[in-house]
Amino acid sequence: MLAANTKPGASLGLATTTSQPWTEIVAPIRPFLEEVAARLGQQVELFDPEIAAYAEYALTNQGKQLRPVLVALSAAAVGKLNDALVTVATIIEMIHLATLVHDDVMDAAELRRQRPTLAANWGNEISVLLGDCLFAQAVKLAASFPTPEICRAVAAATNRVCSGEILQTQQRRNFEFSRAQYLRIIEMKTAELFALSCELGASLSGATPLHREALRGYGVALGTAYQIYDDCLDLFGSEVTVGKSLGTDLANGKLTLPMLIVMEQGTTADQARLREWIEHWDAGLFPHVIELLDRYDAQNESRLVVHEYLECARLALGLLPGSPSRRALISMTEFLEQQTDNLGVGN
Repeated sequence: MLAANTKPGASLGLATTTSQPWTEIVAPIRPFLEEVAARLGQQVELFDPEIAAYAEYALTNQGKQLRPVLVALSAAAVGKLNDALVTVATIIEMIHLATLVHDDVMDAAELRRQRPTLAANWGNEISVLLGDCLFAQAVKLAASFPTPEICRAVAAATNRVCSGEILQTQQRRNFEFSRAQYLRIIEMKTAELFALSCELGASLSGATPLHREALRGYGVALGTAYQIYDDCLDLFGSEVTVGKSLGTDLANGKLTLPMLIVMEQGTTADQARLREWIEHWDAGLFPHVIELLDRYDAQNESRLVVHEYLECARLALGLLPGSPSRRALISMTEFLEQQTDNLGVGN
């Protein structure tokens, strides 16, 4: 049944963790990622013993560690890896996981990454407060650096991410919502942590201001492309591959790019039809929505937008010196491009 009470997780948005292309991309930095995972586990010990189980549940439900991957590859593209980078990657991953805890409360999600959400297990009240604790712990860890720059950057990025989520919530079932507004919001709520990962990775490895700015631009473009892809996955993905029910955004009244394409290009009747379906959502309407999206080639047009952002990401890397890590960053864009092109194939 095409229910709409679960949310596709970011880890499931890029195939499985055994994907050969992805394994090849991260192989050189596997020890770094293992150290980040271990450092996250150590953070659990800093919570009150009576709530440590909640923190452990949230912090061990990692996906592909996209943000730590970006920290490591960005650093290695312009310098060398060091322990400070592990700390920064841990901080950013904690912030990301905190946002997922809060997202699951707002979306009433029952599953994430093929297991019950924190809210499904222990309720919304504990989940909201645990998310707050994770944010606070991340900022506390950022304050451990000898200078305030890292803490300021982390706090500013967290503010921007949360602001993006607020703006998205405000725009639910707003049928005057524009593509420009949509892109601004996903740049804030998703691309910002990608950009922060790249920028701090570069900064802590001694990059020049030009290289730091180039890597930040890469992160913004990659993160924006990733979120558009993830939004398309909720509509055009395979339940077997994703491992979760589709149509979560529809159920929550979120207008993502494929739906905005219909609102931009559709006839008055089709726009009214889509509006009526979203306002009075029922899971049984899902096939009708897909048929309407197909009528306006919304999947292909969304795919082209993803490709445009990925090309922007690759162009940003043109300012960096040639290296295996720069090649790996390019491979990330190619991998996401392939995943986007494969959406709906075999469904």
